[in-house]
Amino acid sequence: MSAETPAASGQFTRRRLQFRAWRGTRPFWAGLFVMLGGFPIMYFPYAHLQIGHLTLAMSTTAGASSLVIGVLLVVLGVSLWFQKHIRVFAGVAAILLGLVSLPVSNFGGFVIGFLLALIGGAMAVSWAPGEAPAPEPAKDGAEGTDGTGGAHGAAGSTGNGAGEPNDLSGTSPANGANGRHSAD
Repeated sequence: MSAETPAASGQFTRRRLQFRAWRGTRPFWAGLFVMLGGFPIMYFPYAHLQIGHLTLAMSTTAGASSLVIGVLLVVLGVSLWFQKHIRVFAGVAAILLGLVSLPVSNFGGFVIGFLLALIGGAMAVSWAPGEAPAPEPAKDGAEGTDGTGGAHGAAGSTGNGAGEPNDLSGTSPANGANGRHSAD
């Protein structure tokens, strides 16, 4: 393929939309944050910083445990991408590993890895799968089945069509409760 040959029309857009759809069905950002949190935790205990002719060795006695914590965080991040049903376990484990990394591996990778693991773990625990979008009603201008011209959200309409009110708070004029508390 030369520089003058155009790419297949729409192939990049199609792949980008496929990735976007895949990313939307799983805790993608949580997995990325957890995975990125593992790298500084496992890197800094083995790093040798060069400042001019001065070498600063960061090696500690807890180097092996830092490596284990970092690898576990990376594995948890990848598993969040491909096994979304373990999100709560992986999120709690990432938070605990991030907390353990504070005393074990140079303040959790100089707080960078610690914060990334905590944020990613919290995102994993709080992520919930989205609901499938409801089919859109026909837009042919015909009247709706309730005789209001298709305005299903009008006042006095029901929420699910089974005769139940749409108001879930229990405060409606029909039952005499308008949101104010009485002192009886």
